[in-house]
Amino acid sequence: MKIKTKVFGEVTIDDDKAIYFPAGIIGFPDMTEFALIHDEEKGAGSIHWLQSLQEPAFAMPVMDPLIVKPDYNPEIEDELLSQIGKLDPEEILVLVTVTVPSDLTKMSVNLRGPIIINATEKKACQVIVEGEAYAVKYPIYDILNAGKKAGE
Repeated sequence: MKIKTKVFGEVTIDDDKAIYFPAGIIGFPDMTEFALIHDEEKGAGSIHWLQSLQEPAFAMPVMDPLIVKPDYNPEIEDELLSQIGKLDPEEILVLVTVTVPSDLTKMSVNLRGPIIINATEKKACQVIVEGEAYAVKYPIYDILNAGKKAGE
């Protein structure tokens, strides 16, 4: 399928790359079909885009939370994950949304609202982690900068 995206222009997304969110995502319950894409030139590095297949102008930056918080391991009730099928720990992908304001030094991730993807069944959900252990706006600019410098 070809879609004209806001971030990448026109792209072709294979039908088998579609990820179905039975309950949509937080704030957008009617958006249920997405694909995970990244900038080919930058490689599959830290930031990906969760691109809506229903609304081409909508894409959210997402990343692996372990890049910025290596001990990230939220407790999520099985009931919240039941809609995405039987989970094999080897086939679960956890992502968090990235907020990129005009002042990049204020870049953050939402550790309290992870996106859980069942890679086998291509189904996903976004959940809210209870408690205060994880921040909604966890600052990542300095962490990413330090990682970039270490990799040079």
